[in-house]
Formats: sequence, C-alpha cells, structure tokens
Amino acid sequence: MSSSNKDEGGGVAPQNKTSWSSFLKSIASFSGDLSSLTAPPFILSTTSLTEFSAYWCEHPSLFVAPAAEPDPAKRALLVLKWFLTTLKQQYSSRSEKLGSEKKPLNPFLGELFLGKWEDEAGETQLVSEQVSHHPPVTAYCIWNEKHGVRLQGYNAQKASFSRTIHVKQIGHALLHLDAYNEDYLITLPSLHIEGLIYGSPFVELNKATYITSSSGYVSKIDYSGKGWLSGKKNSFTASLYPAGKEKDTIFNIDGQWTDSFTVHDGASKKNTDIDSYNAKTSRTTSLTVPALDQQDAYESRKAWAKVADAIKKSDMDTVGAEKGKIENSQRDLRKKEQAEGREWDRRFFSRVQADPLFDQLAKPIDAPVDADKTGGIWRFDAEKAKNAKPPFHPGEGP
Repeated sequence: MSSSNKDEGGGVAPQNKTSWSSFLKSIASFSGDLSSLTAPPFILSTTSLTEFSAYWCEHPSLFVAPAAEPDPAKRALLVLKWFLTTLKQQYSSRSEKLGSEKKPLNPFLGELFLGKWEDEAGETQLVSEQVSHHPPVTAYCIWNEKHGVRLQGYNAQKASFSRTIHVKQIGHALLHLDAYNEDYLITLPSLHIEGLIYGSPFVELNKATYITSSSGYVSKIDYSGKGWLSGKKNSFTASLYPAGKEKDTIFNIDGQWTDSFTVHDGASKKNTDIDSYNAKTSRTTSLTVPALDQQDAYESRKAWAKVADAIKKSDMDTVGAEKGKIENSQRDLRKKEQAEGREWDRRFFSRVQADPLFDQLAKPIDAPVDADKTGGIWRFDAEKAKNAKPPFHPGEGP
C-alpha cells in the first residue's frame, strides 16, 4: 500500500482529506473486526449487506439456463458461466455506480430483504435474512418455480488489515436443478480492497473458488489482478473437468469478470472458442421491491430509511442517533430473549447440525463447512416460509 504523498488521497475531495487520513490511520492501528469501525460519511453506503444477496441473480435468464441443457458437462459449463456473470454485480457494480466502494450498513438480527425479478425467465424470487448477529451472517434463497431452479446459501465476512483491507468470506451456496435432481456447491472468493490510500477503493478477488456438481464435474476459478500480478484488473482463468481429473480439461475460460471473457473447448488441441460474454453490454434485470409504505418494519429499506436519508445529507449526528435507536432496541430484545430462555425466531431459515449433501459435494475439493464461524449451517426452511407473513415479528420492533 505504498504511494507517494502526491497521490495519497487523490480520489478524495479536499474537504474530506483530513477525515480520510484519520480513517486510514485508525484502520492501520485497529485490532479486531473492521466492520465495527466508524467510516467517514463520504464513504458510507445507504445499503445494508442484506441487499447484497440480490447480486446473485441480476441475469435471471442465465440463472435458469442450465435447466434446459440435457448434457451434464454443458450444464456444468452453463452454471460456471452464470456464476462468472454474477461477479461484476457482486463486487464491482457499486464502485462503478457510486465512484468507489462504500462501507455497507451492518444488518441487525432478523433484518429482511424481499423482492422479485420479472422478465423472459418468468418470476424469480428472493428472500434474504440476517440469521446471526454475532457472528454477522446473511442467508438467502433465490428460486424460479417455472424452471425449477433454486439457489440458497449464507455468508459471513472476516476483515483484517495488512497493507490494505482483506476480507475472507465464510459460507457457501448450493444450486439445485429440479429437472435433473442435480446439485452444485459454490465456494466464495476472498477479496481485498485496492485503491484505499487514494480514496477510491475497489474490490479485487483473490486465490481460487470451486463449483462441484453431483453429476461429477468440478470448475476451478483462479483470480488475479493488477494489484498483485502483472496483467489486467479483475482477471481470471477457469477450467471445468471431471472430478479427480484436473488435467482432463473439458472447457476453459479466461478474461476479466468486470469486462468480457471467452469460453474455449479445452478438449480440442486448437482450444476453439465456443462462447463469449461481455459484462459491459449485458443487460441486467432490476429487482422489484415493495414501496417503503408497503414494507414491514423488519424489511431492510424501511428499517434503515432514516439512516440512509441522513447519510445522503452527510448528517452524521442524525445517522448516529437513528442507528443508536435500532442498536438499543436490538440490545433490549437480546436481553428479553435471554431472560425468557429463548432464541430469536428466524422467519425463513433454520440452523441444521449437518448437511450430507454439502459433505458429498465438498469432498472432491476438500472444502470445510466452518460452521463454528457462522453460528451453524443455515438452510432455507420451506415450512417456515409458507407461514411467513407480515408483520414478521409483531410487537417486536427492530
């Protein structure tokens, strides 16, 4: 994170440079969970982390495409392609829209984000719920009944500082295709923040992630970036092969997850191009969310409305006061639960002790479940969901 003094804070407006420098110093000397640090107002986001689950499905047609492919290897390729198309939305769309990555709002226990996409793929629905506060964990389920496709998962983040901010994502996602009774395990990338010292932070992905299928295929994605290796920003290579036979590549892909990538026939000596994707020209489908006056008190945008409005106005006194109201209410609820000897009731998800499906799919890549770091293994509970109607927690405000 070395830089000349001339460049340091170059992306920060002159009136914000003092607070930005103080923030950098506080990060560098901080020990513990960085998410608890108070960021300067110009880098605060008005969006809660519960909303980030929606980035999995801003291309519903690509999400459901594997359900129509009869060949299992090509199906696995379509799952890999869909996953790669989610990366720009998950890790770059905010910095492109806002000018730099912003610090999201930390969700409270029980916070919900509900919505749906409607396009040529039909109706695709989203449920996102904060299932744990210590540690912070967000669980989600996205499904399209028409095509019989369902994604569920959960994730937590562990942030640390060493020359820049590093974030390890803990958790996983599971994709199910009804037509083939087929399942896929998707592991989550680690990341770090580039451009921090210049005041224009953006995400770069690290190391490798995997997608394994119950039909016997593995996809490995290796991430690299300009900040670490020579080359273009947000670069990656991916290969798809039969489980246990990494050298027997069937398909491979290379490119930039924020720009474009090309799919090659790995089985051919000519490495023939068979498909491509351009993230910059691909159209996304907007998520439809109920208007604020139609949302429950536990739905994210309704709950954080006053905080978000104050952030937009850079009114940090009101931000602190309104956040304090939610935090104090949460503390009171936890005390009440403790006194009554009960645990908070999640509306859409349940904790399970073990998941044989995860164990089966994780075996080829030796992936740990790390349940102790996420407060358990979280799964969508269809029975709970059937009965989940607003008000979701009557008499218990967030």
